Amino acid sequence: MSINRIIRAVCATPWAIVPEKLEVILEVLELRAQGIDVLGAEPQAAETRPRTQVSGAIAVMPLFGIIGQRMNMVMPASGPSTSTEQFGAMFDALVQNPDISAIVLEVDSPGGSVYGVDELSEKIFHARAEKTIIAIANSLATSAAYYIASAAEKVWVTPTGEVGSIGVYAMHVDWSKANEMEGVKPTYISAGKYKVEGNPDEPLTDGAAAAMQVRVDDYYDLFVKAVARNRGVRPADVRGGFGEGRVVGARDAITAGMADKVGSMDELRAKLGSKLQADTRRRAQARGRKLDLVERELDGYDAEWPPGCFVQ
Repeated sequence: MSINRIIRAVCATPWAIVPEKLEVILEVLELRAQGIDVLGAEPQAAETRPRTQVSGAIAVMPLFGIIGQRMNMVMPASGPSTSTEQFGAMFDALVQNPDISAIVLEVDSPGGSVYGVDELSEKIFHARAEKTIIAIANSLATSAAYYIASAAEKVWVTPTGEVGSIGVYAMHVDWSKANEMEGVKPTYISAGKYKVEGNPDEPLTDGAAAAMQVRVDDYYDLFVKAVARNRGVRPADVRGGFGEGRVVGARDAITAGMADKVGSMDELRAKLGSKLQADTRRRAQARGRKLDLVERELDGYDAEWPPGCFVQ
């Protein structure tokens, strides 16, 4: 696939990402289209990406970089990336692991493509019934990343962290003037009334723009409903009170109801460790009380065989 086709695919995809990050991705791809290598040694970055860390009964899962359903070498052009499919599979394994009591989603991501995000958010939401799940913006959980993080039982934000950017958008790049200057005149041979609608080699028509808006609105509606469910609020509260597409700081996130606590990663680990220890003590005490009850009942029991019982 040529770089120009990749750029077209990127533009056609609905994104839940902070706009400036998508601009960086497009700029990198455009430079590559001009033959300028901006990756350097970055393709090897996948080998050193953070992995899930397990300490006792607590597992910390990194959700870093650009989010996409099936990541390839396109997205590492602007930094690390996370596959929703791979993340979901690892998350399932931790939920099924009886030795893991709590899962921390450590999030540092501007968001990404909408594909696969709603499914992962729903998976995390339902797993709350089985494990303690906490998300922490350390230091960025915006757009698709917040979509996912909000599904945790609690959302923490580091003191300098940010969350939000709840919204979806797509773009159209009109290359018709550039093609004209280069003496290029693409011709599309197609079947189906709207098959080549919104192509980048001609200005965007009103009908194509309206169709794109409907698509963006549909994904935004999914986003809003999921966050409302995850945070236990009304969709109207998300639309009108969760930043309205803006990124917000830690304190404002708490005030708006987008997060539950401001704290560092170390503080979260310590709090979870204390909670798990307290839970273990309570279970042990409950078992002890039950054993005491059984012993008291046995104390009043006559150990001799009652009349009429014969043992052979």
